[in-house]
Amino acid sequence: MSSTARSVGVRGFFAPKGALSHWHPNYEYRPGQLEMAQAVEKSLKEKRHLLVEAGTGTGKTLAYLVPAILSGRRVVVSTGTKNLQEQLFFKDVPFLQQHFATPLKVCYMKGRANYLCRQKLYDAEKAPVLEGLEEVADYQVIREWEKTTETGDRAEIRTLPEASTAWSKLDARRERCTGQRCPQFERCFLTKMHQKAHESDIIIVNHHLFFADLSVKEDDFGGILPEYTAVVFDEAHELEDVAGTYFGVNVGNYQILDYCRDVSALARSKNFGSAEMDRVLIGLEDASELFFRLFGEGEGRTGFSRQAAFLEQHREQYEDVLHGLELVWTNLEIVRSAPEEVIPLLRRARELYEKLRFWMDGSNQDFVYWIERRGRGCYLQATPIDVSSLLAEKLFEKIDTVILTSATLAVAGSFDYVRTRLGVSHARTAQVASLFEYHKQAVLYVPQHLPDPRSPAFFRAACDEIARLLRLTQGRAFVLFTSYQQMRMVHDRLSLELEFPALLQGTGPRHALLEEFRRTPHAVLFATSSFWQGVDVPGDQLSCVIIDKLPFAVPSDPVVEARVRMVRESGGNPFYDYQLPQAAITLKQGFGRLIRSRSDRGVLALLDNRVTKQRYGQVFFDSLPDYRFTTDMKEVERFLDV
Repeated sequence: MSSTARSVGVRGFFAPKGALSHWHPNYEYRPGQLEMAQAVEKSLKEKRHLLVEAGTGTGKTLAYLVPAILSGRRVVVSTGTKNLQEQLFFKDVPFLQQHFATPLKVCYMKGRANYLCRQKLYDAEKAPVLEGLEEVADYQVIREWEKTTETGDRAEIRTLPEASTAWSKLDARRERCTGQRCPQFERCFLTKMHQKAHESDIIIVNHHLFFADLSVKEDDFGGILPEYTAVVFDEAHELEDVAGTYFGVNVGNYQILDYCRDVSALARSKNFGSAEMDRVLIGLEDASELFFRLFGEGEGRTGFSRQAAFLEQHREQYEDVLHGLELVWTNLEIVRSAPEEVIPLLRRARELYEKLRFWMDGSNQDFVYWIERRGRGCYLQATPIDVSSLLAEKLFEKIDTVILTSATLAVAGSFDYVRTRLGVSHARTAQVASLFEYHKQAVLYVPQHLPDPRSPAFFRAACDEIARLLRLTQGRAFVLFTSYQQMRMVHDRLSLELEFPALLQGTGPRHALLEEFRRTPHAVLFATSSFWQGVDVPGDQLSCVIIDKLPFAVPSDPVVEARVRMVRESGGNPFYDYQLPQAAITLKQGFGRLIRSRSDRGVLALLDNRVTKQRYGQVFFDSLPDYRFTTDMKEVERFLDV
């Protein structure tokens, strides 16, 4: 495109005979795309917040990317996943760049653990930090790659195992970073990334990085992102959970164990180790192990409000951990001619100390305190019960243009739920229709003969119904569950009975399971929450999505329980104001896996017939696209032409 690109406005790009129609070989005019692009353009121009629901197939990435580029402002684009982040940078931006006479100033940033630390790499040649032949082999791969890489982003190394322990010893995480004091600071990949960001108009990040940055903006160490005046959140329905993570507190036994190991490794490599230092570190490890063991060993998440009683019984063990952290930083402070790497270790000890004290104090009523146990890990968590006031103060009141978009923002046509949960006020709203003809492309089947999902008889009946559906569709399905236990039980019962390959979440990395599903004819994937969203399998390979139950959040989950209580205490109705809208958005996400293109066709099955028998079921129907609906399996057979 000529240098007049910025003057044509978004209508000149997206109109029936606009610029995109000339550029794209498979261009198809999408009224919703133009509508969304104009809404984004107007918000950026007038400095207003915007909530826009854009159905699958709208082309929403270009609908916000083009007006962001044309705005002349520095805009941060935050995505739900690193995959979408990379798609924007490596696919969409280069496509647009072909038609601009001047280079587009765009960069992407990931979290520090994605980047190599050159100083750690060089130190590893001299220090005994690598263990075993696998780590040594991975180190050699990383060492050769470092000589040619421009970015230091581990995603470039296709041959490096996802779970490489060597990488975790060489990455650029903040916990061991000396910043400007590092000998490699000028050559540091993070330094280059930050320089690129300061030179860019569009900065593409993911939600985790964005909120990590927002949570430390007022910290002594400052933020990660340069100043910006506008932000676009794609997959904005995830923001409450991500923000809660970064505005909360998390301290666990592995954090303290990793800290002790890092201090020990640095003491050996920099020759300031001593018998006293070893004794102090062993003492902290022992105290930590004893302390965290007091919280039990059962898996899962449980609320905790017994801090006072716990301290009355176990104060000595708690204070032993605090004293151990104090002893470590005291010993580090007296190291003669201490290397620069000691500074982040001192900071980490104090952070762990303060986090543990905050959690054990337990008096801040704005937080819910809970414990999560995974394997041998024990994590003490404190999560803000209400993130809306935090987001209003730190985001919506400070940034003049915040655009939130997703295929699932509205509930029964209203944005009230997301406004309330995220603290959005004075925002325009828009609902943009999808290009897909859902009533022709998909049938929603809700069997009426199954028992209530809370009945003991539901499991056997659901298994039989799933088997019938999978035989009709010849596999090619996702079977999605609201609990791991139900997923495993159904998989165990059906995997031997079915003639189709049965894949199970948890038996491999998420991306590997998806790839196996895509390339395995007639495969069936049994999965839970992480496959309800952000998964794209267009074509006949995915022709059926089965959901076992309406995806209401587990009411006993400590965070859900605390938020329900807050809604009730503020005079609201927790079910209709919080639990039902959240479930409607989740169901919409799950069903959104099926129809990904205009040629896709398939069956959506919800085995929970409360949606047709309870009054609240209408909220789900009013939130979903206009699928063809049936309660008759014969209608499903006719749709599939079996």
